[in-house]
Amino acid sequence: MTMKTKPDLILLDVEMPGMNGYEVCRQLKADAATRNCSVIIVTSHSSVDHEVAALEAGAADFITKPLNAPLVRARVKTQLLVKKQADELHRQVEQDGLTGIYNRRYFDQQYAQEWRRHQRQRSPLGLALIDVDFFKAYNDHYGHQQGDECLRQVAKGLHSALRRPGETVARYGGEEFAVILPYTELGEAQKIGLWLCESIRDLQLPHAQSEVAAHVSISVGLASCVPDGRSLPTSLLSDADDALYKAKANGRNRAVVSDRVID
Repeated sequence: MTMKTKPDLILLDVEMPGMNGYEVCRQLKADAATRNCSVIIVTSHSSVDHEVAALEAGAADFITKPLNAPLVRARVKTQLLVKKQADELHRQVEQDGLTGIYNRRYFDQQYAQEWRRHQRQRSPLGLALIDVDFFKAYNDHYGHQQGDECLRQVAKGLHSALRRPGETVARYGGEEFAVILPYTELGEAQKIGLWLCESIRDLQLPHAQSEVAAHVSISVGLASCVPDGRSLPTSLLSDADDALYKAKANGRNRAVVSDRVID
C-alpha cells in the first residue's frame, strides 16, 4: 500500500504478527518510494532502549501505550508540519525558478539513477535534448520578459506532451531542455521527438524573427542505448547532443535521432 499511495505519515506498531516494527521502519527508509515518509513508532515498551531502537531505525517520533489521544494528535500534527516544510524545501531545490519544471541539478541526479536502473535491468534508456529555435532573436525582438514567458510556455507544453510513467522533462540550461525516456528504444524515441515538436507548434506562439516558422519551434536530438559496464552516461548525452546539432544544422524545427549504436 505504501508503495502506491506514498503517505506523508505512517503510525507503525512495533509488535505486529510475523514482523518487527523496527525492521519494517528500516525497510521503509531504504525504499526510495517511502524514504521521505515520516514514521511514528507505537509500542507498549517505554524503556530508553526501545526509544533509541526506534530512532536508529529511522523513526521521527516514538509514542508509548496506552495512547493519549490529544498527545497523539499533537505529535501527528507536528510531524505532518515538518514533512510539509521538508517537501517545500525539497521542491525549491529541485525546481527551476523560472519555468516550474525540474532543474539541471535534479536532471543530473535522476539521469544517473535511471542509468543505473537500466544497467541492472539491461533495458533501453532514451534521452532527448531540446533547443528553442532562434531564441536569442526572440528575446531581442520581444524583450526578456516575454522571452521568459515563452520558456514557461514551452516547458509547460513539453511537460504536457509526456504521457508515460517515468518520463521526466527538465530545464537543462538557458533555452535548452532535456527529457529522460525510460525503456525507450531509438524507434520509439523518434516518435516521441516528433510528438514533442508538434506539441510546441500547437502552442502557436508568434515568432516574427524565426527563419523556419511564423511561430516558436524546437529542435530535438534523441539517442538511446542499453547501459552496460562498458558504456558511460556521458556517451548517451553526447549522442543526443550530436543529434541535436544535426537537427539544427539541417534546418531546425525537427527531431533527429542519433545514428550511432552504443555497444
